[in-house]
Amino acid sequence: MEAPRPSLADGVYGAELERRVDEAAAAIRTRLAAVPELARPRLAFVLGSGLGNVVQLLDRDPRIWIPYAEIPNVPGSTVEGHAGEMVAGLASGIPTLVLSGRAHAYEGWSHREVTVLLRASLSLGITIVVVTNAAGGINPSFEPGDVMLITDLINLSGDNPLRGPNLDRFGPRFLPMTDPFDRSLLAQARAAATRAGVTLREGVYLMLSGPSYETRAELRMLRTLGADAVGMSTVPEVLVARHHGARVLGFSLITNKATPEMKGEVTHEEVLAMGPIGAGRLLALLRELLPGLA
Repeated sequence: MEAPRPSLADGVYGAELERRVDEAAAAIRTRLAAVPELARPRLAFVLGSGLGNVVQLLDRDPRIWIPYAEIPNVPGSTVEGHAGEMVAGLASGIPTLVLSGRAHAYEGWSHREVTVLLRASLSLGITIVVVTNAAGGINPSFEPGDVMLITDLINLSGDNPLRGPNLDRFGPRFLPMTDPFDRSLLAQARAAATRAGVTLREGVYLMLSGPSYETRAELRMLRTLGADAVGMSTVPEVLVARHHGARVLGFSLITNKATPEMKGEVTHEEVLAMGPIGAGRLLALLRELLPGLA
């Protein structure tokens, strides 16, 4: 057995992490086996706050709903705007998993724990992962309701889901991250936005640990660092997906101004209220994108 490591006090790493991932994957595999055309998913969506309508991309039938509470070792989300369920279906003929809602590190989980569900999903054969989030717009030209194509990442969360003994069967010890997002998928997303008539912003997403929003001094710092949007998620999923060898595409819905000059305070209610506007635009873009992924 592996000796305890004080720097990884949650104990969810190495053989224990692999056991949890395999147990979760087995439970999902068993549920999907009931519908053969859904048994080998190739595409996964990870949905952020207020983005549950992406489930509309799936055909009405067949569908399988699996609450996170019914998947072993998967933490549920306590945050409003996150459904906390997996929905399996066909999207433009592609067997797809929609992870509707996510657990966050600020709820008390490590990055290894919050990505158990995605690792389990990737173990089933997922080759493309589309990550989404609600984010504050650091770039002063961004407006609430904008959709931003994520072109790069900055991880200032203080954690990394790849810490601890490497799971060699999933990926390498030292993961290259010079280009976290697949260039071909980025080009396809731009073309899909044009066809859908959606104005697509582009920029760098920066992750902080949360759950508090940023001070004005922090926002000045983040702008200096080169961030265009800031949030409290997404980076762990991108790292894990890339570790498994999946191609990744990401979008941020800009729900609020996050500039040092902004007036008033940011609230979670404001974030949720702006979500449907950007979500409708993202849905239109994804409808155009999906046929090219088949």
